[in-house]
Amino acid sequence: MIFICVKWKVKPEHADEWIELSKTFTEATRAEPGNLFFDWSRSVEDPNEYVLIEAFKDDAAEAHVTSDHFKTAQRELPQYVQETPRVRNVQMEGDHWDELGEFKID
Repeated sequence: MIFICVKWKVKPEHADEWIELSKTFTEATRAEPGNLFFDWSRSVEDPNEYVLIEAFKDDAAEAHVTSDHFKTAQRELPQYVQETPRVRNVQMEGDHWDELGEFKID
């Protein structure tokens, strides 16, 4: 799978509404056949920062970045962010979450 983590630094005046502002993009991406997950979290250290964890099947990346909803997000979302989002993108085996063995619950 292609595993992606993106940090979005949202302008303070839009931080509380970011989930709603990105809702159409989020819902459309989650509905893509190759999407495995697309989950937002808000930083506990910086209320203006959201972290997006997303994954796609190996052959689904091109369909995602060429989709109409992706192009719409490219046009609409930048007005709400402070800077270019930061990203890490890796390809890894499998399409699942592993258990964190160091915190195993019996």
